[in-house]
Amino acid sequence: MATSTPKPEAKVQPADPASDPNAVVFSGDGEPHTPESTIERLNQLLAEGKLQPDKYSLGGTVEELETRMAAELGKEAAIWMPTGTMANILGLRKHCGMNARIALQEQSHIYQDEGDALARLCGINATPLAFDRPYFTADELKELLKMSVTGRVLNPVGAVSIETPVRRQAGQIMPWTEMKAVTDLCHEENIPVHLDGARLYMMSAATGIGIKDYTSLFDSVYVSSYKYFGAPFGGILAGTKEFIEGMFNDRRMFGGGIPFGYLAAGLSLNGLEGFEAKFAESFAKATELFTEISKLPNISIKTFEHGSNIFELILDDAIDTDQFVVNLRKNKIVVTWPNSEWHVPLLHVNPSILRQTNDEILQAFAQA
Repeated sequence: MATSTPKPEAKVQPADPASDPNAVVFSGDGEPHTPESTIERLNQLLAEGKLQPDKYSLGGTVEELETRMAAELGKEAAIWMPTGTMANILGLRKHCGMNARIALQEQSHIYQDEGDALARLCGINATPLAFDRPYFTADELKELLKMSVTGRVLNPVGAVSIETPVRRQAGQIMPWTEMKAVTDLCHEENIPVHLDGARLYMMSAATGIGIKDYTSLFDSVYVSSYKYFGAPFGGILAGTKEFIEGMFNDRRMFGGGIPFGYLAAGLSLNGLEGFEAKFAESFAKATELFTEISKLPNISIKTFEHGSNIFELILDDAIDTDQFVVNLRKNKIVVTWPNSEWHVPLLHVNPSILRQTNDEILQAFAQA
């Protein structure tokens, strides 16, 4: 009699502490979402009639999000993009056309993380400034503009891009006065200026400067809708009607005219509701909490001079950082470590900080 081969037992994967609905997750800009919570939100939106299909990213809830975000950002029009990379590339391509030059930060996402897409796909040369720094100054930009038109070959700058906050620089930002000086210079020289404001809402909460105050300085702006609004992907590119008009053709040409965009758009609209107030509450709570944590022995929280929602966790040498992070997780406090891009653990403030009281979080740090 033949015997059946026993099936191997399925391995049980350990639960991700960040998926615990009661965990404070000091990582990322938005409240963590799981597959279960995302499906639950979609079902709720469907029951409320807030999911209207699009046709290859045209119409339906996608259009509703575009209209809402244009108003939020103080711009005449907006277009939904499936990725931030596409939003930045198509925005800069529209500004300066083919075979041009843009100025941007050396530490920016566009320069470091998009695979020279501007050059390979658009014939646009990216000229970096502010090496290993969060931002460049108006004087640095002025010098580049001069060099671009006084060399043996005329090679003018077709657009300027500013990323702020800067992810690679732990969310540090370009100060308002410098941003104003740079954008004023661009406008004087009739050079379009683009804001890679993926984390714009974080910067606004940290500085107290309004969203529209920031966006008013720029000809176009990109804002992420998945980093903190709870969408699985996507972002918004906003500007004048003339700038946005017809860009759906470029989006489709680059492979971004996808069907079912309304699912991400619906979640974005849902996450947008009350977000500014909730994040402001989270930031205020973190400010009080970090002051108290810094009073503990051997621990301090460092604030960047021009920071946003990211802070450094400084531990004395006597503390084993790896074990400290493990101990925090036992109390449902999640800190991402090690970090290949930063030399100490970073604490990202997001609405998950509202899940526990400051006393509970402080006690967890004290026990760790």
